[in-house]
Amino acid sequence: MTDMNIIDTIGKTPLVRVNRVLTPEAKANNVRVLIKLEMQNPGGSVKDRIAKSMLEDAERSGTLQPGMTVVEYTSGNTGIGIAMLCAAKGYKCIIVMPQLPPFEERYIVCRMFGAEVHLTAPAMGMPGLKSYTEDLVEKNKDYFLVNQFYNEANPSIHYTTTGPEIWEQSGEKVDYFVTGVGTGGTATGTGKYLCEKNPDCKVICVEPTESRVHVGAAHTPHTILGIGAGIPTNFLTQLAPGQPFVEGSRGHISEFLSASSSESIEWATKLAQMEGIMVGPSSGATFKVAMDLAGRPETKDKTIVVIAASHGIRYTAHPLWKDMKQEAKAALPKPPNMSKEEGMLFWDSSKA
Repeated sequence: MTDMNIIDTIGKTPLVRVNRVLTPEAKANNVRVLIKLEMQNPGGSVKDRIAKSMLEDAERSGTLQPGMTVVEYTSGNTGIGIAMLCAAKGYKCIIVMPQLPPFEERYIVCRMFGAEVHLTAPAMGMPGLKSYTEDLVEKNKDYFLVNQFYNEANPSIHYTTTGPEIWEQSGEKVDYFVTGVGTGGTATGTGKYLCEKNPDCKVICVEPTESRVHVGAAHTPHTILGIGAGIPTNFLTQLAPGQPFVEGSRGHISEFLSASSSESIEWATKLAQMEGIMVGPSSGATFKVAMDLAGRPETKDKTIVVIAASHGIRYTAHPLWKDMKQEAKAALPKPPNMSKEEGMLFWDSSKA
C-alpha cells in the first residue's frame, strides 16, 4: 500500500555503469563511465525535476494560486514536465514551442496531458518564442510564467537532489561531470554541489558543434533538441558576470566541449544497440564528449558521470529514427498483405 502520487516519483533515478560501448582508448585508460538515467523520471526526462521545483516554489511564495494558468516557452521536455505537473495539480497549462516537425511528440504528449499548445514562427528562434510568451502573460493577469531560463528554483533543485544523488550513487567518487547546456540549470546546480564535494571535479558543458555560443562562436541550425538554444544562458552568464564567453573555464565550469548533430545520433544509436540504453540526441552528444574525455591521458582510472536527459522513444520524428522508420515503412505495408498463398515469412530485417 502506498500514498505516493506521480509527483512523488520524480528524482532518485538510477546511475549505471557502461562497458561495451566504451572506446578502446577509454578501456585502455580504465575509465569508469556512469550514466544518470534521467529518462526514468515519470515524464521521461530530467526536466521533471525543475518542473516540480519551479511550480512548488511558486505555490509556496503565493505567486501561483489555484485557478491560475501556467505558461512556459520551451524546446519540449520542460513543457512536458510542466504539463504533467499541471495535470496532477489541477492547473490549466499553455506550452509555447516553435512549429518544427521534430516537435511532433512533444506536441502530442503535452496535449495528452491536457495542456494547450501554441506554436510560434521557427524563424524567430528563441528570442521570438520568449517575446510571444511574455506578451501573452502580460495581457492575462491570471497567467503564471514559469520562466525556466531565469527561475532560480531550476538550478537549486539540481543542487539539492541531482548532485547529492550522483555523489552517493557513485560511491563519492566523481572526477568529471558531463551535461548538456539547455537552460544551464543542471550544470550550475549539480556542478556546484559536486565541486563542493570534490574541488578537483571537472564540470564539462556540452553544446552542439553548430552552436557554440558559450565559447563565442555563432549559432547555426542543428538537430540536437534540448541544447543549443542559440543564446548564452542566464545561469552560466551569472557564474562570471561581465566575463565574455570564450574557450576555457567559467566559474566552476571547466570546459565547454561539443558534439555535432550527426555525432549525437551516432552515439545515441550506439548506446541503444550496445548497452540497451535508449536516449535522445542530447544524451548522444554528452556521451560523445564523455568518450573524448575518456581518451585523454589525465582521465586514466578516473570516474566520468554523464547525464542522460531524456528517453530516445520521444524522438521518433527526429532524424535519430530516420533509418528505422524507413525500414519499418517497408516492413509493414499499408494495407497489409493478407495472402495465404505466399508462404509464412513476409519480412526478415537481417535482409533489409
